[in-house]
Amino acid sequence: MNWKKLLKIAGAISLALVITAIPLLSGACAGGDTNKVKVGFSICYTGVAAEKGRPMGDGKLDCMKYINEELGGVAGHQIEVIWRDNQYDAAKAATIINELMNKGCLIFTTNSSAMMTASAEIANRAEFPGFAVFSAPALTNPPRHIYAQMPDYGDDWAAFAKYYLDNIWQGAGKPKMAMHLLNNSTGYGARDAALALADEMGIEIVATEEHTATTISEIESLTRIKALNPDILYISSTPKPTSIVVKNAAELGMYPGITIGCGHASFTKELVELAGADITEGVYGVFPTVSWGDDVPAMAKMTEYCQKYHPDDYGNMDYITCWAESLIVAETLRLAIENVGVDNLTPQAVEEHGLKKLNNFDAGGLHGPVSYTPGDNRLSKSVRVFQVQSGKITPLSDWVKAPLIPYDFD
Repeated sequence: MNWKKLLKIAGAISLALVITAIPLLSGACAGGDTNKVKVGFSICYTGVAAEKGRPMGDGKLDCMKYINEELGGVAGHQIEVIWRDNQYDAAKAATIINELMNKGCLIFTTNSSAMMTASAEIANRAEFPGFAVFSAPALTNPPRHIYAQMPDYGDDWAAFAKYYLDNIWQGAGKPKMAMHLLNNSTGYGARDAALALADEMGIEIVATEEHTATTISEIESLTRIKALNPDILYISSTPKPTSIVVKNAAELGMYPGITIGCGHASFTKELVELAGADITEGVYGVFPTVSWGDDVPAMAKMTEYCQKYHPDDYGNMDYITCWAESLIVAETLRLAIENVGVDNLTPQAVEEHGLKKLNNFDAGGLHGPVSYTPGDNRLSKSVRVFQVQSGKITPLSDWVKAPLIPYDFD
């Protein structure tokens, strides 16, 4: 057992226990202490996606600590956080969503599209609103009670494809793209966008390969891709399997040579650390937040908490996504309380009078403005294109608005 890793996990759990060390049956919607309102977090702190889920969980819990202790909660009411570790396991996620509803939570979130996919049918049937930090088109099309905090994996693909055509491609005819996709909604979201838009944009999809979250080698699949001589390898996955694909592409002599682009689920410093700065140099990616150190209102307080409680997360943009998540949850609750009063809060009231009242909310400048648009359950709709340069993830583009893609999932 890696004792350093064990201590890190224990520290995260200790912080969460401090935050949640309040009676589970209290809260306005459970008929208890009306000074508390309850929210549920389903977090992949451990398991095969822990390299991503841990800093995300740290970010959302640290921000909730800040909101409760420094801001006094929302509208004078403390936020009671009930969180569970889903271990990136669909069966556990389904069990957790039922528990969060039974505990009287008013709204819930998941880190990932995969865990939201496992939760969505239950939540939609119960009209229990929630949003995924990282989402996929199938979760919000057609729009029901699940929302996407930021542009989804299909939006990533569209933004990168446009950037590639406008700024990188110099050949004649259509560029050839191969796709390497995690075998769940993280990968399928990018695939769905490519199916909807590739022909119209002038991109030829020559291969679609899948991998698992636990893959240890993709030499065989990349050998098949190499034989097709693609111009682009687009990867939509999480950091660890993406690092395997990129390293294997380098081992096969494919990279440098082809252009590699990544969706935002993998494109953080964890990818660079796992694959190596020399291997990832020049790799492109899409991400929907600012970078650490950018001059935005939330940066100073977020940095203070990160460095105090989870210094190993500093520089990881996944932490940023979930600091913003908690700000959005707090604003949603504030709006609902303002509109219907704390005694009338139900999940349905929070959705109708909180989530659906979000209008250009600025999540501390950490990502694009947050608004509900009828027919479009994505809350923020802007991304940026980045590239690994000298071992650092460096922004190349300004904010790019992600228009609603016309999916047909019938």
